[in-house]
This record gives sequence, C-alpha cells and structure tokens, in this order.
Amino acid sequence: MALDRGSPLALTVLALLRHQPLHPYGIQRLLKQWGKDQVVNVGQRAGVYRTIERLLEGGLISVRETGRDQQYPERTVYGITAEGEAALYRWLDEMLSTPRQEFPQFPAALASALMLAPDDLAEALERRERAVAKTLGHLEAGLAAEAGLPRVSMLEIEYLREVTAAEHRWLRAVVDDLRSGRLTWSLESLEEAAAAWEASS
Repeated sequence: MALDRGSPLALTVLALLRHQPLHPYGIQRLLKQWGKDQVVNVGQRAGVYRTIERLLEGGLISVRETGRDQQYPERTVYGITAEGEAALYRWLDEMLSTPRQEFPQFPAALASALMLAPDDLAEALERRERAVAKTLGHLEAGLAAEAGLPRVSMLEIEYLREVTAAEHRWLRAVVDDLRSGRLTWSLESLEEAAAAWEASS
C-alpha cells in the first residue's frame, strides 16, 4: 500500500533511486557528495535505514539484489517501483506548491525571548548572527564553486542563501535596536501590557 505523505528524506531517497538502484551506504554517500545533506537531515545513518524500511513496506521501492564482498558486510540494493515513481512526482508537486507550517525551534525561542533582559537577548542574537554569517559565507562559496552547473541543480542552495541572508539582515537590525535602546522592556512594562490586553479582550 502506497504511502499518503512523504518526508524530505523519503522524497530524496526516491529521487536518488529514480536515478539508479543503490544500497543504503550509496544513498548516504550520494546525499553528501551532491550537497543534499544541507537540506535533508542525514546525520544519523539509522534515519536513512528507517526511511528505506518505510518505503519498502509501502511498496515504493523493492529489493533488486543482495550481495557481499570481502571488505563489506552484506549489502542490499534497492530500486524504485512504478508506485514509487508516482509517489515521487506527487510528493514533489505537493512540497513545491504547498507551504507548510514546520515549527522550527528559533521562532519558538523568540516567542519566549521576553524572559531575558534586553542585553542578554542581544548577546544571544549576536552569537547567532555570527553563526548565520558563517553559514552564509559557506553557501555563497558553494554557489561560486559550482557556477558551471545548470542553475536548476543548485536551486536549493540558492534558496538557502537567500533565506540565510534575510535572517542575517533581520538579526543585525534587531541587535541594533536592542543595543540602541529602541527595543527594550521590563517586567513591569510587560505586566502592564498583559493586564491592558486582558482588560480589552
């Protein structure tokens, strides 16, 4: 029975198997070699294996062969099925066309940022700004290094570069507001604002 919904990793595994049959190690190696580990979480090999099991149970991939050589343990090679190809294109269309609320951790932390003093928040955001600036530099270097490739093959890195650049600009602006005193608060002012809001509700 085909799966109704896919994950980013499941989509990417199917796309790789659409390219050629592979064993799990080969899938993970290609994900890193092609830079897809910047947009798909493949830090834990167990995640790749769980995804393969889920796709196999759903009939979206099948075992093509099982082999063994002297240097490696037994390796099972998987290929995409007709149902898998249909799911791949369906999931791809859905993920490209339909925004989803993904609940990343940074906005959740910002929702509780008022618990910190303005200087403490500024310090934390400055550390994030430095980290984001470093990531932005890596993304720009990656795009420059792959300038000879067709643009369509680098769209995800281009998108990440733009999103990261926007976050960096926003962080710089908020830190400037915090350091200048344009953005400030106190426990008393927050309590007063909460009371006024409750009274007007």
